[in-house]
Amino acid sequence: MTVKNTKAFAIIGDPIDHSLSPTIHNAAYRRLGMNCMYMAYRVRADELEEGVESLKEANIQGFNVTIPHKVSIMKYLDHYDQTCNIIGATNTVRMKDGVSYGYNTDMDGFLKPLIDRKVQLKDANVLLLGAGGSARAAAFGFIKHKVNSIRVCNRTISKAELLSEFCREYGVSSDAGPIPDSIHAEFDIVVNSTSLGMGGGQPTDVKNISPNTTVYDIVYRPITTPLLKQASEAGAQIIPGWEMLLHQAELAFEILTDAKAPSDAMRRSLLGGF
Repeated sequence: MTVKNTKAFAIIGDPIDHSLSPTIHNAAYRRLGMNCMYMAYRVRADELEEGVESLKEANIQGFNVTIPHKVSIMKYLDHYDQTCNIIGATNTVRMKDGVSYGYNTDMDGFLKPLIDRKVQLKDANVLLLGAGGSARAAAFGFIKHKVNSIRVCNRTISKAELLSEFCREYGVSSDAGPIPDSIHAEFDIVVNSTSLGMGGGQPTDVKNISPNTTVYDIVYRPITTPLLKQASEAGAQIIPGWEMLLHQAELAFEILTDAKAPSDAMRRSLLGGF
C-alpha cells in the first residue's frame, strides 16, 4: 500500500475513543485489498463547522458522524438525501470534488436486527429512550413499519417533545416524558438510544418487564450492557447494539467506496474488538 495514493476516510464525534468504526472499516479495506485508511477524529460541538472544513482541506473522501453531531452536521452539508431530510439527521457523508453529500444508514441498520428476528412491528407499542439522531432514525423506522404508538423519554423533555411531535406528524400516536425509573409490561419494544450504558450505567430498571417484550440497546460497549443483562434475566428478548453498528457500517461502507461490503470480515473484526 502506498501512502501517496491512499484514500482517507474518518469518523467524527465527541467522545470518539470508544468508536469501533476504524476497526470495522479498516478490516474491510484489508479484505478487499483496497488502498484506503479510516481514522477517528474528536471534534467538539463548538468546532463542528471548522472540523468539516478541515476534513475537506485534508481531501478526506468521506466520513461517518456519531454523537453528538448527527443532527447539527446537516447545516454544514452541501446536499443530503430524502431520508436525512425527513429524519433530520445524518451519519454518513461522502465527498465528491469538494462537495459534501449526506446519507443516513442508521435507520436501516437499526431495523435489520428486528426484522431478522421477526419482531412484530406493526401495531407495536414502543418505548424509545433518547431523542438524538439515532432515536430519530429509529422512530422513523418504526413509523414506516406502522407501529401503534411511540412514547419518547429523554433527560431533556423539550427534545423528547420535538421527537414525539415528529411521530404524530406521520400519523403515529406519541407522547413524551422523562426517562422512567422502571419499566413494566405495557410496551412491546423498548429501545435505549441514550449513551447511558457505555460506562456501566443503566437508563432504567427492567427487572419486572414482560418476557414478551423485546429490549434493544444501541450501546455496543460493553457487548452486554446492564440493561440487556437485566432484561435477559427477566426473560425478555434482547438485541445488542453491535448488530446495528455492523449493519449501518456495511451500508456506509458501500456508500463511501462503491464496493460491496465484506460482511464476514467486518463482523469478525467487530466481535474481536470486545
